[in-house]
Amino acid sequence: MDTLIILDFGSQFSQLIARRLREANVYCELYAFDTPAEQVQAHHPKGYILSGGPNSVYDPGAPQAPAYVIESGLPVLGICYGMQALTHALGGVVAPHNRREFGSAEIHTTTDNPLLPPGRQPVWMSHGDRIETPPPGFVPLAASGNSPIAAMGDVPNKRYGVQFHPEVRHTPGGLNILRRFAVDICGVTADWTPESVIEQAVSRIRAQVGDATVLAAVSGGVDSSVATALVHRAVGDQLAAVFVDHGLLRQGEAEQVVRTFRENLGVELTLDEAAADFFAHLKGVTDPEEKRRIVGERFIRHFEQQAEGLGRPRFLVQGTIYPDVVESRAPERGHAQRIKTHHNVGGLPEDMQFELVEPLRYLFKDEVRRVGEALGLPSEMVWRQPFPGPGLAVRCLGEVTLERVARLQAADAILTRELDAAGLLRLDDAGGGTSQAFVVLLPVKSVGVMGDGRTYQEVAAIRAVTTDDFMTADWARLPYDLLARVATIIVNEVPGINRVVYDITSKPPATIEWE
Repeated sequence: MDTLIILDFGSQFSQLIARRLREANVYCELYAFDTPAEQVQAHHPKGYILSGGPNSVYDPGAPQAPAYVIESGLPVLGICYGMQALTHALGGVVAPHNRREFGSAEIHTTTDNPLLPPGRQPVWMSHGDRIETPPPGFVPLAASGNSPIAAMGDVPNKRYGVQFHPEVRHTPGGLNILRRFAVDICGVTADWTPESVIEQAVSRIRAQVGDATVLAAVSGGVDSSVATALVHRAVGDQLAAVFVDHGLLRQGEAEQVVRTFRENLGVELTLDEAAADFFAHLKGVTDPEEKRRIVGERFIRHFEQQAEGLGRPRFLVQGTIYPDVVESRAPERGHAQRIKTHHNVGGLPEDMQFELVEPLRYLFKDEVRRVGEALGLPSEMVWRQPFPGPGLAVRCLGEVTLERVARLQAADAILTRELDAAGLLRLDDAGGGTSQAFVVLLPVKSVGVMGDGRTYQEVAAIRAVTTDDFMTADWARLPYDLLARVATIIVNEVPGINRVVYDITSKPPATIEWE
């Protein structure tokens, strides 16, 4: 399959470049800028994209464009810092400017070229340095009010740079620019589709596991369900699925998971009722990273126990997806800062006895859903609200107890029911509704009054967001009357909660989950 390589110079938007290319049905791989050349070139790429980054090219030890990229003769697109690194490597001049450019700007194309459409278009800038003199062979392609060289190109050699960020939504025409580079300039065939994902995943799974037995770690969420279905497509009866019910699922969800898998996938599912063990190990624990570590470790221990009765299979399926890898700073993302440990990436025990099978590791959430639909999974499974692997352990802030989790389950069920009744449990084409919505139980108490009597009870927070990739998210503008109704029902029907608040923070700066 035709591949583009994105080299990451530390930008917070690097993964969004990959996300936008996938939208254009272009397959790409993301690597750190200093990844060994042979590892990158093993993909036989048709072009390179150099990401943005926080440095100045003249800083001591600043990342530089790899020599193998320059020497490859392949098309190159530098974005922001990537454009500056390309300029510096090829003999141009980059310099700081007394007017930094952050936020919205307008560029106008000054020279006809294959990358940019003619005319004016809004873009999003985030830079302090700018190009003073393009490298030999390059000409300015576009300008903004503060950047005389907002884009440049060596058209005959298919090398380009843009000072703005085409990957962010604030550049409305950015997807078209990336598509032009990938398809028109690099000559990539845009055939990255759910069907091709399935075909490649099945081939890789078969090559990895051979005729061995594979154990699937089922949580009931979208990711683990699709991953299990993919592996089942690849190896059939070699797959054994285990569902560990840790007691931290949403209300009634454990029963639904068992029913859905047995009726829709035809997969042999073993139920491990492990709530008592998980709660015992979580007793007294309040640190979120420790919760994630404990849940991840106990998951693996229970799977190892189940594996004893299955001949100790060597392989374990997990529904790890790309945002998990990015936020957990997995090994291939060594230059990114860890945001939080996902139990299935950074929270696994070092002495784990399985080799992981992760067919979704480089897919975004919406891609996972499209693959699930292509596999024929039922809508209620594919479009189930996302749920963290550690479950309610990271939505029950503070100590995790049976009483507090039951309280949280009840409040969350009320929110889900009311959103569903209002048709807001899913994101519609117009951007209304929610991509993810849930209740968080806070480790604080507040004074209230009920029936003329004083109460001192816990606080519930509603978190509802809209997003298409879960790398960034905005808080959902839910109707006030709906929020009022949900708050009233929770306070009246859930013992131990006397106050409900609404979280109106975007991602970033916050994450979607509170822990």
